[in-house]
Amino acid sequence: MNPMRWEPRTYRLDMDAAGLVSFTCAQGETDLHVSARTGLRGETEVLVAGLRADLERHISAHPRWAESYVPVDAGEGAPEIVRAMSAAAREAGTGPMAAVAGAIAERVARGLQTRSREVIVENGGDLYLCGEMPRRVLVVAGDSPLSGKIAVHLDVADLPVAVCTSSGKVGHSVSLGIAHAVTVLADDGALADAVATAAGNVVHSAEDVERALDRAMSVRGVRGAVVIAGDRVGFRGRVNVGPADR
Repeated sequence: MNPMRWEPRTYRLDMDAAGLVSFTCAQGETDLHVSARTGLRGETEVLVAGLRADLERHISAHPRWAESYVPVDAGEGAPEIVRAMSAAAREAGTGPMAAVAGAIAERVARGLQTRSREVIVENGGDLYLCGEMPRRVLVVAGDSPLSGKIAVHLDVADLPVAVCTSSGKVGHSVSLGIAHAVTVLADDGALADAVATAAGNVVHSAEDVERALDRAMSVRGVRGAVVIAGDRVGFRGRVNVGPADR
């Protein structure tokens, strides 16, 4: 996979998964924060290694697949995660690697569910949550005055769910826009990640919040979306947004 510039994930200092054991797992460009009922670091490392091996073999044989900013077919015999990323990219209108963090987060979370009914996997701001407890996902939006002030509130009926965020202001991910945060909810982690990127790409001023929401909600499989640009916020779909301290 393409090397990415490392940045300290300071937002993790504010993460508090009540009742769960949390740990990190870093391999190459993949840097996860995992919360589960018990410490499952070894199991997580095995899952991540397998997913990365599948991706790296495919990228080695098909470098254009990883370099493209537009959808690319996975090709015959591609690994499952590669097919999922290509499918998400096709729906969102992005390159397949726009889906990588969400795709890995979901597969690790689902893989750990055999050992823990409650699992939260965060991968560079993209989350996949499973379990039977309400959760709150804080929306971090760089230097926007709204950063850390609002959260996505998830009921038990909302789980499992992917909550993926793209930003033109924060982090190492490639964005063609200047949104402080575009957060997308979906059943599919790869899809949520790719659509967050696609919607973020259309934000070039605070006036584009509604345009980004239109873009996100036009994609089949998206539950809801939140867009922050400067001091403006908008949300649409099946998403419960409220004050962070609620």
